[in-house]
Amino acid sequence: RARRLVLGTEHALALGAAGEVFTWGGGRHGQLGHGLLEPELQPRLVEALAGVPMGAVAAGGWHSASVSEAGDLYMWGWNESGQLALPSKALAEERARDEEAGAGSTELMPCREQQAPKDAAFISIQAFPALLDLPEDLEVSAVSCGSRHTAVVTRGGELYTWGWGKYGQLGHGNNISSDQARRVEHLVAKGLRVEEVVCGPWTTYVRVRES
Repeated sequence: RARRLVLGTEHALALGAAGEVFTWGGGRHGQLGHGLLEPELQPRLVEALAGVPMGAVAAGGWHSASVSEAGDLYMWGWNESGQLALPSKALAEERARDEEAGAGSTELMPCREQQAPKDAAFISIQAFPALLDLPEDLEVSAVSCGSRHTAVVTRGGELYTWGWGKYGQLGHGNNISSDQARRVEHLVAKGLRVEEVVCGPWTTYVRVRES
């Protein structure tokens, strides 16, 4: 008995009645969470999450997410654009190129402090669910995934986004991609409490109310 069904570009997730997660479809980017890069023809239980009841699931282009009933966020799959909020080699190289070229140095300042140390273990594919530590140990109430970006709503009504930002889909006032969760300050400044978020492939929509 499935409570919810979500679809990625090549894969699907179902949330079971007891909070279990099933995935199937294409798996070449680790988006199924079984530790392999192979496809699954039938729904298969994500054993790494067994015993942790989930309250929500989301599917991006080639990545997946789930939120436990306790408010913990798990993510897995492709991390090419930092959409898992894990260190992305592609983003680090892109920032290095921009800095060498001297392009938009002021605009890049918010991301410099996010750069992973030189000896960091970059992750391009995360084939098992990874528990993410959000800033200030925030608890998550909702998650949505775009093609290559992710957005979550905290139980306090704040919006955090990360991943591919080329089209401004992260809401931080620029088109910079990020491999770390960042709060959308514009909504805070407006005194708006986020109640729901839905990501399109390259867009983000929120339902808000005044705090």
